[in-house]
Amino acid sequence: MNNTPTIIDRVIGRKILAHTLFWIGIFILYTQVFFNAGVSFWFGFMKNIVLFPSMIGAAYLLNYYQIPRFYEKKKYWIFAGSLLISTYLFTALARILTIYIAEPVLGLDQPLPNMWALVLLAPDRLIKNYIMSIYIAPLIMLSIKMLKSNAEAKRNAEILEKEKHLAEINFLKAQIHPHFLFNTLNNLYSLTIQKSDEAPKTVVKLSEMLDYMLYQCNDRQVAISKELQLIHNYIDLEKLRYGERLALTINESIESPNIQVSPLILLSLIENAFKHGVSGAIQSPFIDIDLKVDSEKLELSIKNSKPQTKQKDPTSYKSGIGFSNIKRQLDLIYPERYHLAIDDKPETYHVSLSIQLV
Repeated sequence: MNNTPTIIDRVIGRKILAHTLFWIGIFILYTQVFFNAGVSFWFGFMKNIVLFPSMIGAAYLLNYYQIPRFYEKKKYWIFAGSLLISTYLFTALARILTIYIAEPVLGLDQPLPNMWALVLLAPDRLIKNYIMSIYIAPLIMLSIKMLKSNAEAKRNAEILEKEKHLAEINFLKAQIHPHFLFNTLNNLYSLTIQKSDEAPKTVVKLSEMLDYMLYQCNDRQVAISKELQLIHNYIDLEKLRYGERLALTINESIESPNIQVSPLILLSLIENAFKHGVSGAIQSPFIDIDLKVDSEKLELSIKNSKPQTKQKDPTSYKSGIGFSNIKRQLDLIYPERYHLAIDDKPETYHVSLSIQLV
């Protein structure tokens, strides 16, 4: 995929230039329309001057407030009412500017006393005579914004797909690294020698984890129930390693098992609490996990003890690379809809993640 910026990308990136060029183009288009209608250039120029305040106001109000604030949030009645009121006000403004500026300059009729009041009392004539002239430009702007948004969404989807595959490979290298597999298999061997009933359960949990990460989490979104099953399997296998010396607390509040989340991000954060927190601790390591998920928001808090001696960082998580990878995935999947924070103290490490799901 070619990520080299094109000329169009550079223009769009400079919003002031892009909007200036847009309105210059609209001005030229309207002037040409008036010229084709058989009026003089001066008449068309003055009509543009008095229409432009209403056109600009309508365009930015519609595209940057009414649609994102009301229509996209499914507040259709508020959107319709807001659009009706703004249409009336912008058409009235265009008519008043025409009467008090354009017509006197062009040598046409002088405004009568209290003419503005007569204008405001005739909404049907305002809409009939001015709505098309004013709202063509806002609709053109809306079309351009939709094309731009679709292009950006497609480009982000391509980037996400590429980085997702790379992230999955890196995840397996970083998370299911040889030490984890070695410890799990070593514990499994001990359980087998002891003919423990836990041995078959351990095999099942490890098998389910590998099956999920290799084959089941290829979608961008998965049910929270599947992600929780992966996390529980991982924690159960780690508990075999630490035994009773680990104080582990897990609090979960899940509104529905079918809520969709991005796979593996939660596990990445939990796994690092084990890897960089309690793995080097000699006495009384602890991990506290709080997870709350409803239809609108996900909140995860992970607090763990820190070892007295500095731990090796083979995945570069503490140095910032691993953290940056997680943040990059969040940027692509939940742009401007999440908050990720770290509180790194001498004896504890606290990670909090909040995601706006809708």
